[in-house]
Amino acid sequence: MKPNRDDSEGYKKRTEDALFRAVMSLNDIHECRNFFKDLCTPAELQALVDRWQVVELLQQDLPYRRIHDLTGVSVTTIGRVARCLADGFGGYEAALEHTPDTHRPRKSSASQ
Repeated sequence: MKPNRDDSEGYKKRTEDALFRAVMSLNDIHECRNFFKDLCTPAELQALVDRWQVVELLQQDLPYRRIHDLTGVSVTTIGRVARCLADGFGGYEAALEHTPDTHRPRKSSASQ
């Protein structure tokens, strides 16, 4: 949170909801890509992309060190993503369920 910022929980929820509604209103990948490029700095966008890539690699049961070697993402961030997958709000799992299997590797049924 920014210093000197004391937004009420209700205000924070309304402003978050407005952002999430904006994302949900986008029609295709092109619109989504352009929105995120406008919304985020290149580093912020890369951090989001990196985390999603980590989610996909964790689904393949790769060790953290291997994921780090493949992505350059810190082991600390990989651990945080793994904790969110296990004990987070369910956002990663929901996105995984709604993402077509043809666009990302999934765990084999033998490894689940």
